[in-house]
Amino acid sequence: MKRTVKLLTGLSLMGLLFVNSETKAQTANDSEAWRLGVSVNPGIATKDPYGFVIGGDLRLQKDFVGPLSLTLTTGFTHFSVKDEFKNTLADVPYNVIPAKAGLKAYISPHFYVGGEVGAGFATSNDMGTSFVWSPNLGYSFNNGIDIGVKYEDYTKFDNTKQVALRVAYGFNLSK
Repeated sequence: MKRTVKLLTGLSLMGLLFVNSETKAQTANDSEAWRLGVSVNPGIATKDPYGFVIGGDLRLQKDFVGPLSLTLTTGFTHFSVKDEFKNTLADVPYNVIPAKAGLKAYISPHFYVGGEVGAGFATSNDMGTSFVWSPNLGYSFNNGIDIGVKYEDYTKFDNTKQVALRVAYGFNLSK
């Protein structure tokens, strides 16, 4: 699992370094657009006692001329406890509201790499606030569908990391 995380992080950083300003396919009307995406994020926690992770988010995206976009993301994520840890001291689900800002860089007309950082505000069990970082990569279709994979790490607790699929639909707010 650590090798997968390192690979995903490395690919994201390499993509950001080698992006060419002409790789993002945009029309004159599309450049510098504002977009709003709504998604569902099923995932798997990387450590016990958590297993399945489910979340959803809203992402505001500001496209710039060229391949870069700024993202602001919030939502809700629930880390569920595996059955073998039910009724033990580890039977404490983790519910968190992330607030993240990041960059998305298109390395081809539809394929992108990105990263976000921010804070995760726990909503239960006095778990407080955590720093969160999340590299990701994905593919944006012309019809508004966006499918990606992300690694997400809430650093306050070693077992609140996940690999998740992000399936979203985006609305162009500039039209």
